[in-house]
Amino acid sequence: MFYPTYARRSDPFALMRSMLRDVDRVTPTRTAQPVFPAVNVWQGDEAVAVTAELPGIDPSDIDISVKDNVLTISGERKAPEVPEGARWHRNERSYGRFSRAVRLPYAASDDSVEARMTNGVLRIVIGRPEEDKPKKIEIKAA
Repeated sequence: MFYPTYARRSDPFALMRSMLRDVDRVTPTRTAQPVFPAVNVWQGDEAVAVTAELPGIDPSDIDISVKDNVLTISGERKAPEVPEGARWHRNERSYGRFSRAVRLPYAASDDSVEARMTNGVLRIVIGRPEEDKPKKIEIKAA
């Protein structure tokens, strides 16, 4: 008989995580769809950069907008043409409209946004407003 061991019984969250791992081992694969497109976001002193994986999507089918501190990437991934009489053997990619909103660490205007698409990866750089940039304070001698 299998009896799972649960580390740190005094930490209820560790106990819960351990129990969930055990349940995942015996449950069939999950059917939840991943969020599309997958994005990475990072911030520097001058700008925020966002990359989104959009393989097989024509840049003309993508809309990018910025309002206040929310960047929205939307568009459509079109289904491929299938010859008449052909049947799908496997169809794991989803098709259709998509929209992804990313909260930015500051309010930005769309005139400070640049976007480039290379090898199916969309890179968006949103410039940081001057009033929001960190300022170095000079210390004056007394």
